Amino acid sequence: MIKILRWSENRFVQADQIERHCLINVVNPEKHELDQLTGEMHIPSDFLTDPMDIDERSRIETEDGFLLIVLRLPKHNEGSDIPFTTFPAGIILTKDDTIVFVSSSDIMDMLNLSDSRLKGVADGKRSSVILYIFLKTALLYLRHLKEINRQYGEIEHELQKSLKNKELIKLLNIEKSLVFFMTSLKSNELMMERLMKTELLKLTAEDKDRLEDVLIDNRQAIEMANIYSNILSGMMDAFASVISNNLNVVMKILTSITVILMIPTLAASIYGMNVELPFQHLPHAFHIITGTSFCALLLCALIFKINKWF
Repeated sequence: MIKILRWSENRFVQADQIERHCLINVVNPEKHELDQLTGEMHIPSDFLTDPMDIDERSRIETEDGFLLIVLRLPKHNEGSDIPFTTFPAGIILTKDDTIVFVSSSDIMDMLNLSDSRLKGVADGKRSSVILYIFLKTALLYLRHLKEINRQYGEIEHELQKSLKNKELIKLLNIEKSLVFFMTSLKSNELMMERLMKTELLKLTAEDKDRLEDVLIDNRQAIEMANIYSNILSGMMDAFASVISNNLNVVMKILTSITVILMIPTLAASIYGMNVELPFQHLPHAFHIITGTSFCALLLCALIFKINKWF
């Protein structure tokens, strides 16, 4: 899907054709749409296809006057086992000041760019628009990290009531999400630092100050993801120890019960043999043997209790 937007009165509005200062949003394009963009705008074909690779890292590349910025964004996966993942988005700056977004998901919708007032980009400069996207991406990471913190807090509360595999698997999937976040955030940081050091985007002193603010938010997200990951790893280790300890307690109880019940079983086995045995001619032999076995059972249970063996 190709959507053409034009900058007008501090907002992006729908346009009918490509022109200067346009923003072209390309979402999960088909081959003929990529061919159309390549033919009309002469964009290198790999600039359009690389951002569609889910494993593409954040980077900057230039070719024939075109600038490609690959940025990794977070994504909330409703109904999926892994609640949060990341995906690459390509931002292509053309020779005629046109901006092209290429991604598998609609980043305009995710970052709320089409319906919100874009503060700080009223000058219409490409660099201001790009920096605003960087800022919105960092804030989106922070918002998702807070949601991750809330989710594993709920799972921890459930685990305190009952240790089940379902909750432990949820914690493992959240840990995977944090790994995706940390990897993508560090990759974004390296890309933005390189962008600051080079003159590819022609940043002014004010733009560099904005980019520094974005880097601060990005580093905060990295620290939060790292802290949550460490807490989650410690929590997983603690619950693994609890599960192991609970298993040991169960095995100890079962072993104790087996040893205690062995006493009446032994008496029954002996008196079940077809040989001459004590008390066999007494009228109350059964009650004597049963009572003696029961007393021995209680004595054994008392010894186990005193020694805290169960």
